[in-house]
Amino acid sequence: MADIIVPELAESITEGEIVRWVKQVGDHVDKGEFIVELETDKVNAEIISEEAGVLTEILAQEGDVVEVGAVIAKVEAGGAAAAPAPKEEPKQEEAPKAEEPKQEAPQAAAPIVEETTSNDRVIASPAARKLAREKGINLSEISPVDPQGRVRVQDVAAHGTASAAAPKAAEAPKAAPAKNVDDSRVEVVKMTRRQQTAAKRLLEVSQSTAMLTTFNEIDMTNVMALRKRKKDAFQEAHDGTRLGFMSFFTKAVTAALKKYPAVNAKIVGDELHYNKFYDIGVAVATPDGLVVPNVRDTDRKNFAEIEATIAELATKARNKKLALSDLEGGSFTITNGGVFGSLMSTPIINGDQVAILGMHNIVSRPIAVGNEVQIRPMMYVALSYDHRIINGQESVGFLKTVKDLIENPEDLLLES
Repeated sequence: MADIIVPELAESITEGEIVRWVKQVGDHVDKGEFIVELETDKVNAEIISEEAGVLTEILAQEGDVVEVGAVIAKVEAGGAAAAPAPKEEPKQEEAPKAEEPKQEAPQAAAPIVEETTSNDRVIASPAARKLAREKGINLSEISPVDPQGRVRVQDVAAHGTASAAAPKAAEAPKAAPAKNVDDSRVEVVKMTRRQQTAAKRLLEVSQSTAMLTTFNEIDMTNVMALRKRKKDAFQEAHDGTRLGFMSFFTKAVTAALKKYPAVNAKIVGDELHYNKFYDIGVAVATPDGLVVPNVRDTDRKNFAEIEATIAELATKARNKKLALSDLEGGSFTITNGGVFGSLMSTPIINGDQVAILGMHNIVSRPIAVGNEVQIRPMMYVALSYDHRIINGQESVGFLKTVKDLIENPEDLLLES
């Protein structure tokens, strides 16, 4: 018998929530096969079986929080898969014997027979089926919370509670209208583990830093013209990698960090740690919330390598395939609210970093160019920073350096 244990994922992660069991009790599993998905504070982890055999026992259900090192299931090495339950149905032909006074016991099995024929069509966890049998509840009558239709223990328990409470509701009809009104106007959805963690950390950042935001605007005319001229040749020369704006901003930020090292630092206790590396986090929106994977060593990467890395990380993020190594250790972050139409914002500093750059929507606006008024594509940019380590001169100088490099993109080649 082999134990399925929650593995060590990273030093900062001590527990996770079981999202779904891919295998159920009685299923055959191969060595190295993915059997359960675990959601942690940072990534979703796929836990595998170290042995080939049959899954004989599940010790933690979907929605349970389990600690690293906990045994959550057991696999019998070399075991045979369980025979399908429906083969027992022929026994029901003996039901007529129930007419004899002493043969009333088989009638107690009737709900189980009904469950086998109807409940087997319902997707449910083993624990949910067990509880439904104990309570005599037909799984097909339960409305699961899971959008995929899987019935969990919580759904069965809630159904049983609702059924038991029904008579009391009849005795107090005045309470029913209020409940119906609330249900029609408010939908209650539990936050995912990652959403809870993000909310907690964002609040911690706002409470533990002296955060300020400074703004500037960038004339995007030259960088847009350069991108238009070079994008086809760039894509052809780099195996289909597209030339976007993120590589320009990443290179500009890297150059500005070299010029203003305090923006690339962090506070540890009563010490200032000045990073000598440039790992730039790029915020990516996913259905489960915002994640910030890092582009490593941006000072050593060219435009094509940066664009390819960002595209790869974004795909991994949306497919929930990011590794912890993709998320840890960044020194600065860029977030682009402009892709959603944001004109201006004050982004919140990420983790233990001391600054974050916010990009925004490009809007054609009239501006003064020399003695003339021209319509130019303009972008507001924002730098939120921790005033405990970065002073006003440094923050303004950093943002102006980014502005100057984007407005004169050829200069970025000298910084590469």
